[in-house]
Amino acid sequence: MRALYTASTGMAAQEMNVEIISNNIANMRTSGFKRQRAEFQDLLYESLRRVGASSSDTGTVLPTGVDIGSGVKLVATPRVMSQGSVAATEKPYDVAIRGEGFFQVNLPDGTTAYTRDGSFELDPNGQLVTADGYVVAPGITVPANALSVAISATGEVEATIQGQTATQNLGQLQLARFMNKSGLEAKGDNLFLETPASGAPLVDIPGAEGFGSVLQSYLEQSNVNAVTEISDLIAAQRAYEMNSKVVSSADQMLQASAAMMR
Repeated sequence: MRALYTASTGMAAQEMNVEIISNNIANMRTSGFKRQRAEFQDLLYESLRRVGASSSDTGTVLPTGVDIGSGVKLVATPRVMSQGSVAATEKPYDVAIRGEGFFQVNLPDGTTAYTRDGSFELDPNGQLVTADGYVVAPGITVPANALSVAISATGEVEATIQGQTATQNLGQLQLARFMNKSGLEAKGDNLFLETPASGAPLVDIPGAEGFGSVLQSYLEQSNVNAVTEISDLIAAQRAYEMNSKVVSSADQMLQASAAMMR
């Protein structure tokens, strides 16, 4: 019976939906995390009576038809790249982005990754790195005798050096933005990679036209909304239950048909 297979696609789709929601909820406290949402499309239709077909020799056509669908499929899990709230951390190397843009990170294989997670540290050489030790482009090194480091809203990094009255410029943070942010590939570890769908990055300093500014000693939080996720979870559960009811009903109808043949 067709209903069994159609309902099974609905159950599979909602199972995937719940998995996506659970990943969002699991990352509620992940810095810079961007929530995903499930997008679905209906499957192919079998046309038993084609709309617009001729219904008589006089040229009349059918105003409506009979199309039987075969279910649903998951087609995309785009990320919602809205701004997350920022929270103070009191750590001098934590940097939040307010607005458009991603930090650039140099990976060991020579490729460049992109992240909204600005929880940076210093490695043994004084270089600004991510929590995994990847160098933050374009490469900023803090001297060992630096007393304090200040990062301006435009990404300029300056240090107060022991025994010097003037601050020392250490470099300039840069941001990258993309025409299609949702086209970035999630690598894990709060990193994204460029893809043909995202387009090539546009790089400039924070505060430039089209780019956000940065905020020292703050981190951008996840943009996951607990109320929205729980509501979506309940809706997905109910949709799964209704599809399972269809499977049960189709099974009962098949049992009745089988009993009539005895």
